[in-house]
Amino acid sequence: MAYKQAIKTLKIILPLALGVFLMWYWLGGMTPQDRIDLWDTIKNANPLWILISFIFSILSHMSRAYRWKFMLEPMGYKPKFGNSLAAVMTGYFANTFVLRSGEVLRAVSIKRTDDIPFEKAFGTIVSERIADLVMLLLIMIIAVVLQSTALIDLFNKETNLISSIISLAVLLIIGIIGLRILKKSSHPFIIKIREFGLGILEGVKSILSMKKNAAFIFHTLFIWAMYIAMFWIVTLTVPGLKGVSIGVTLTAFVIGAFSMSATNAGMGLYPLAMAGIFTFFGYTNADGDAFGSIIWGTQTIFNILIGGICALYVFVIRRR
Repeated sequence: MAYKQAIKTLKIILPLALGVFLMWYWLGGMTPQDRIDLWDTIKNANPLWILISFIFSILSHMSRAYRWKFMLEPMGYKPKFGNSLAAVMTGYFANTFVLRSGEVLRAVSIKRTDDIPFEKAFGTIVSERIADLVMLLLIMIIAVVLQSTALIDLFNKETNLISSIISLAVLLIIGIIGLRILKKSSHPFIIKIREFGLGILEGVKSILSMKKNAAFIFHTLFIWAMYIAMFWIVTLTVPGLKGVSIGVTLTAFVIGAFSMSATNAGMGLYPLAMAGIFTFFGYTNADGDAFGSIIWGTQTIFNILIGGICALYVFVIRRR
């Protein structure tokens, strides 16, 4: 029992500690002048673009809240839109402080407001996450295709033709062996990976077979379009990033999305990731730092403020 409690505590503390360390590492690696320039860029950011990014963000959250009903209605539940939105925002609020707690608190929230059983609400949230994972993978594929020339050039610079052919052959062999192992192995860890992959396929099938799958798919596409629009509009606040291509934008977006899942709301890691990816594509490290700071800082403040109000409504005001 004590062992399990220690594991749960570490799952909460370690991502937060990693985020704090990365924040210290990121800021500590700057010169005093770098920090002054960063702060000046943040202060001079056009508030209009920040406001528009908030609008895109709100629209994505509203669409997510509305999309949720397509998963709940077949089970006989019709939560009020306001309660659904409050649950979504409460989940974002929770993820800011405790990594991956948002899905649980979102299900708890809708249980309190609309008396939807926790396990059923949580099951729909997991299915949603499968749809979101598929979207992220599709965006990643598009980003790779759009940036294929740059990636090929980098690959050619770092390797010669013979080593490239050998590397591709080795990767192909490893892939074939890996698929055979996944298919036939009885090792518990391999079984979990196989079940996870089959679960994703099953989730996709369930989405495609639902009665209002067209509406669900539309809202899924809309949510991610708003995410990308919110991401892109913030590039206009950094002078050095104006005119950035869609390929670079999507690549940075994907990298940022993955960094958000490693620490609490991307604390520390998100600005570092943005600086790294924009530097890779020829922009200055300062531009990446400024962009990462602005988008991470504004969205974190937004989620804390709006999500905090929603959490207060769900767990305090309604109870009274």
